[in-house]
Amino acid sequence: MHDNDISEALQSRVLNALESAQTLKIVGGDSKAFYGNPVDANQTLELSPHQGIIAYEPTELVVTVRAGTPLVALENLLAENGQMIPFDPPNFNGQATIGGAVASGLSGPRRPYTGSARDALLGVKIINGQGQIPQFGGQVMKNVAGYDLSRLMSGAMGTLGVLLEVSFKLRPLPACEKTLRWKMDRGSALQQLRLWHRDPSNFSASAYDGKHLYLRISGDEQSVDKTIRSMDGMQLSQHEDFWRELKNHQHPWFKTEQSIWRISTKPSVPLSLPDGDYLLEWAGGIRWLKTDLRAEIIRETVAKQGGHATLFSAGSNENTAKDERFQPLNSALFQLHKNVKHSLDPKGIFNPGRLYQEL
Repeated sequence: MHDNDISEALQSRVLNALESAQTLKIVGGDSKAFYGNPVDANQTLELSPHQGIIAYEPTELVVTVRAGTPLVALENLLAENGQMIPFDPPNFNGQATIGGAVASGLSGPRRPYTGSARDALLGVKIINGQGQIPQFGGQVMKNVAGYDLSRLMSGAMGTLGVLLEVSFKLRPLPACEKTLRWKMDRGSALQQLRLWHRDPSNFSASAYDGKHLYLRISGDEQSVDKTIRSMDGMQLSQHEDFWRELKNHQHPWFKTEQSIWRISTKPSVPLSLPDGDYLLEWAGGIRWLKTDLRAEIIRETVAKQGGHATLFSAGSNENTAKDERFQPLNSALFQLHKNVKHSLDPKGIFNPGRLYQEL
């Protein structure tokens, strides 16, 4: 794997930007350029050359890696040692980087069973908005008083600092995985997903694509086969391809000119929006929705049910092109975001507007 530490050069770029009052758009593999609000910055800060494994000891289930390292390169290395990144992040045809995976906070089908990006983070090293290089967290799990600032970087969309290094806790790859499929209507699928959510057993992924319900079972071969025999489903051949396509949003469902919404809610909440085409994941906790409905209708309905809606892709819908991509916050939460932003990036030079247009 390519190894290249350009921390000093990146720090110099940040210091120059501060001195000249310039803003910076942080870019890794640029695989998620569509995600989040557009960034209007003076300069682009390229992180993709900043690559390499800093520390990896398979027996410790911990890895520390530079932020520009391609996600697929790390996944391949871990697979050679029978390990994986727990939150199953999308690699977007090999273009995604480690830094982008953390900054976006996106997780794949395995997420409900193995945890989120925030859960997997042990520590980070960043360049903050004063040109300093602080390090938060570490390479081991600790019980500490106070909040782990490294976790703030997950989902922050690069607005709090430039990620230089990331440490993850890892998990062993399952010895065996198989997938079952059933043909059923959406109502029946959602009811079955709710049942699976209550008793996950050795399940590791579930989805409904509008026609078929899918369930992946993981573990040792004996336990997987026992579960398969107890369930009346058709075993899916080439099931790795199905979950890979779903994780990377290459499933045919995602090929559309409509807006795509990512709705997060409790699996027990019914589907209440009348207009649109759904794909369900995470035992029904994530509902992907293709629709031309206006953003305010979607968000008002979802908020009443205790969830939130992200405009994942605006498509060609002019009505949503200028909408906030992420669920608007109430005044108290937005003020908290502003305070955190000001603490780490006091002059607002990193990815202005990417997370929220006014931040």
